[in-house]
Amino acid sequence: MSASDILKENDFKEEVWEEKKDQFLPTGYPAPLKRYKVVWEAFNMNMEEAYFWTLNHTQDLGYHKIDKTEDIFSASENSAFFGVSQQRIGLQQDKVSQYLATIGKMTKELFQLVRELRIIDERMQYYRESMGYDKDGNYTGEFKESSEITLKGIYIDMVQGGSKNPASIYGMAREVGFTSLPDLFFSTHPKDSGEVEKVVESQRGGFNKKVRVVLIRHLKSYLVWKENTFKELKTRRTFTLRYLRQHFDIIKMYMQWVRPYLKHIKRLTMDEDKMLEPQLISAFEGSMLEVEFLAYKFPVDQKTTKTNKKVYACILANFLYTTRPSMSFQQEGYQRGPIHVGKVEATFRAYAWDDDTIKRYKKMKEQQDLEMMKSISDSVKAAMDALGDEFESYLEEAGEVIEKEEEAKKEEKKEPGFMERLRAEFIGPKKEKKPKEKKPSKADEAKKKSEQGKASKAAKMDLFLTFKNFKKAHGMVMW
Repeated sequence: MSASDILKENDFKEEVWEEKKDQFLPTGYPAPLKRYKVVWEAFNMNMEEAYFWTLNHTQDLGYHKIDKTEDIFSASENSAFFGVSQQRIGLQQDKVSQYLATIGKMTKELFQLVRELRIIDERMQYYRESMGYDKDGNYTGEFKESSEITLKGIYIDMVQGGSKNPASIYGMAREVGFTSLPDLFFSTHPKDSGEVEKVVESQRGGFNKKVRVVLIRHLKSYLVWKENTFKELKTRRTFTLRYLRQHFDIIKMYMQWVRPYLKHIKRLTMDEDKMLEPQLISAFEGSMLEVEFLAYKFPVDQKTTKTNKKVYACILANFLYTTRPSMSFQQEGYQRGPIHVGKVEATFRAYAWDDDTIKRYKKMKEQQDLEMMKSISDSVKAAMDALGDEFESYLEEAGEVIEKEEEAKKEEKKEPGFMERLRAEFIGPKKEKKPKEKKPSKADEAKKKSEQGKASKAAKMDLFLTFKNFKKAHGMVMW
């Protein structure tokens, strides 16, 4: 997206300026109230001084709120500056790759944890229904025989080994005298292991003693297994649930850790557009830097001593350096740092903006960075969405606070009646009434207009002082 499109998207009118002789071009900046430009070239002077002088001067003028909105650079491939910056980028990239690999691995493990919880919940449903409990663990007394039979089947298959084991229910059923054992086992349902003898004697007293003894033995073994495994499943579910939350929190922690590194890499990466500038030759030592800050304050009326409440006086200072970095020798143990000597183009612009406009401008400047940061969050969010609603319910159960987007309620449109359709045939359809936007009162409009005028006047005056004093402080002709 071009600079003009971004400005238009954020409701800014673009500035058109005579950049070269008779060439009026869009600059990619909002149209200012006033603009000054200084081009200063010095081959034996520290060029950082121009930026910091302007920064300190705006603070002296009362601009206590200052935001850095741009800080990019490019260097020719064979310059010393390029080599040092690439080393620093490499260190940051190694860290990012480690964090992203860990995030990917842990996100993959989330699927296994959720799957394990689903299996536990399925199994626990059989236990609860066979004991007369609901999903929340409240006793209802509603016994479901189907769940009890299912659990007994699982016990025979998983614990006793099915028909392959001669001592199992199905294995003994092949012997003479025990043919009815499976039917008795699946149709006799004591509540707990302490009632086995009582229930068998009262309900199955008509069968011979040998069958009753074997039935008691198997039912006792089954109910002890059922009670113990139910406790084990509850403990395992609690542990897995807490581990799931811990896992999720660690992923969020790694995402917080990786974001500063991504931001640093973005800032250390060379600007590709400036790499193509004719001022940068790959065989020469050279670099291009662009730094920008926005300073703003509420202006004070000198006559009435009243301060604005909504509209700020703003100064936007942009510095474009075309420099030759000179690497200074540093004592071992310190990082090398270049001193920039060359040419700087300082452009000062004045604006009268309210808080909302300042936020829109900063948002416009940060748009690319936000997209880069958002890509990781979106990939993790897509994985979370793939896990389904159960994942969120498990996290909520574990104590995690989940922010849910409120779905907009769609109003159902009523079908027009006969009279309305008849009216539409001859007169036309009835126009829907749009909700009226609350307009500001005349007093509010007058107050805002007054503040706008004060802020414009203060911004233009302070901009001129900055421009004038900058030239005087650096030995330039000023009239």
